[in-house]
Amino acid sequence: MSLEQKIMAELKTAMLAKDEAALRALRAVKSAILLAKTSGTHTELAEADELKLLQKLVKQRKESLEIYTQQNRADLAKSEADEIAVIEKFLPKMMSEDEIKVEIQNIIQSTGASQPSDMGKVMAVASKQLAGKADNKIVSQLVKTLLSGGA
Repeated sequence: MSLEQKIMAELKTAMLAKDEAALRALRAVKSAILLAKTSGTHTELAEADELKLLQKLVKQRKESLEIYTQQNRADLAKSEADEIAVIEKFLPKMMSEDEIKVEIQNIIQSTGASQPSDMGKVMAVASKQLAGKADNKIVSQLVKTLLSGGA
């Protein structure tokens, strides 16, 4: 079952349950899928493209959530948090920080990186290996810490 079919099934369920947060999130995902399908030469999205699309939607909502939290807009922040939870159901489980750290240490050893100036080399490999499994912001922070001699 493709992502679009899963979204449509969930959308029907959310409509029947009158779940407003789920409806907003699912409609946003459906819209993004349709835009992606019609904007390029693709008639169907590959699974990797679907994951990138979902991650982008979650990232946008996390940024909005952060802004709303800073501005003490709890009502808007809750709405964003609810949508994030709905969209994340369609993403694979993300790695924990400890798991990411182990992977990065292995990458550092395999690339022979030893100083902060080697960060680009490590990030190039890490972003490919951990794509869809880890947040790039966390990966970047850990690479920076490990290359600068941190634990």
